[in-house]
Amino acid sequence: MTKNTPKHIGIIPDGNRRWATEHGMEKKDGYQYGLLPGVKLLRMAKEQNIEELTYYGFTVDNCKRPTEQFASFQKACVDAVNLLKKEGADLLVIGNTKSKCFPKELLPYTKRTSINGGGIRLNFLVNYGWQWDLSHMQIDGKPYSYDISRVDLLIRFGGMRRLSGFLPLQSVYSDFYVIDHYWPDYQDLDFLHALDWYAKQDVTLGG
Repeated sequence: MTKNTPKHIGIIPDGNRRWATEHGMEKKDGYQYGLLPGVKLLRMAKEQNIEELTYYGFTVDNCKRPTEQFASFQKACVDAVNLLKKEGADLLVIGNTKSKCFPKELLPYTKRTSINGGGIRLNFLVNYGWQWDLSHMQIDGKPYSYDISRVDLLIRFGGMRRLSGFLPLQSVYSDFYVIDHYWPDYQDLDFLHALDWYAKQDVTLGG
């Protein structure tokens, strides 16, 4: 373990559609190839004693994509949760459950649930929107994502350098690490290199 280790890591697993196109597939086919990387990264996070991990599934804006793409990434999110929960975690799926875009199969996990012995706090953003999240503060002063802690390290795959609405309150002091290759091409070295990079950062939280 390095001296400066993140407690909470956020993952933006981008590039599935571009990966599919480059491999001669339809865009919708890329999402299924992002399932195994999610399991592999979760296992690495456990090995490195990371306390909390958050995956970005899809946003409310993603629902505007063509029907076949929407159906594909919606199914991929359900499949991903079913795979990840087998690894053991304290699981929370968070997103706008009142929308038809939210997969009903994931409703049982919208309250944090200890599965297969529990362990790492695992969050999955599904049909998530930052405006939706913050709108709940007008009700009781807390966002819908109140049970998710501050993100120390945010890793984005696919080369893009933007947050895409990822947990705005929790990410306010996140260190941002970008990996240029696409999410389906994830390797464990990607995760280890990100940790090594973070260990060298001067984390002051504005102080």
